[in-house]
Amino acid sequence: MSLLSIFATALLPILTIGAVGFALGRLRDIDPDPLNTVTVYVLAPALVFYSLATTDLASETLATLTGGIVVYHLVMILVAGVVARLLGISEPILGALVLVSAFPNSGNYGLPVSSFAFGATGRSTAVVYLAVQGVLIYTLGVYIAGRGGSDDGGRATWRVGLGRVLRIPLVYAVALALIARWLGVVPPTDIAAMQTLKLVGDSAIPVMLLILGIQLSDADLGSTLSKVGVVSGLKMVVAPAVAVGVALVAGFGDPVVARTFVLESAMPAAVTPLILVAEFGDTEVGGAIPVAEFVSAAVFATTLLSVPLLSVLIFLLDAGVVV
Repeated sequence: MSLLSIFATALLPILTIGAVGFALGRLRDIDPDPLNTVTVYVLAPALVFYSLATTDLASETLATLTGGIVVYHLVMILVAGVVARLLGISEPILGALVLVSAFPNSGNYGLPVSSFAFGATGRSTAVVYLAVQGVLIYTLGVYIAGRGGSDDGGRATWRVGLGRVLRIPLVYAVALALIARWLGVVPPTDIAAMQTLKLVGDSAIPVMLLILGIQLSDADLGSTLSKVGVVSGLKMVVAPAVAVGVALVAGFGDPVVARTFVLESAMPAAVTPLILVAEFGDTEVGGAIPVAEFVSAAVFATTLLSVPLLSVLIFLLDAGVVV
């Protein structure tokens, strides 16, 4: 496919729905929290369970994919931390930079892009990515966010994060789907219960995109946009390169799984770090710029940059040039 057709089929539908959310957020005072709650507790678990229970991915591929996702995040956390220290960046900006560099928007943005770009296998792979990252961000992510804001170096916030993981429905949806597959008791997809589950899960994608648009419309950028160049480079250039390396070493077997893994890792910065630094970290960067404003600017900048960069990346992946 050409770059134009890739943009039209994989990115334009997503950008259109996101733009509707952005416009709605600008025109009306909309609180995205209730939509987030519905997505986290109803729509996303349904999507995760149905996708994992009915996927054609082999168990070995799922295990390798999980390991690859963990390794990718650990490497990116290390790389971002080293780069920040070499540049003389200290806490709490260091923690914020690491979070937005290491954790891609695998849900609101990544899942629909992967689905449009690589079909059912892309969606199943993206669901696994989203589930594993959800666990990582509420354990490692909470620890990183709290390092600069607590005297105990984040040890207390680690326990808080672990408690949150146990309250994430995604974790239980993944467990139930894998158990059902292992026992061979996955219900037929044509029965009413599974069709209902699929309908609920499919609605997660447009709702996620609307939420993303609303969240971006509320970004208070100010003069911070010019200060996220390092983050943009790490997230949109270094992160895909690291993902390609992990994919080549891991050898996922299925090339579509490998390509989706790289694509998910190349997504712009996630919005969740904004929540983590607001709740567990210090409120200011360098005594002047709020951390929340810095993270918002990073999310906004990387999301804008992702449009041309992801178009090129999907073209290279689809052609088999990268993995």
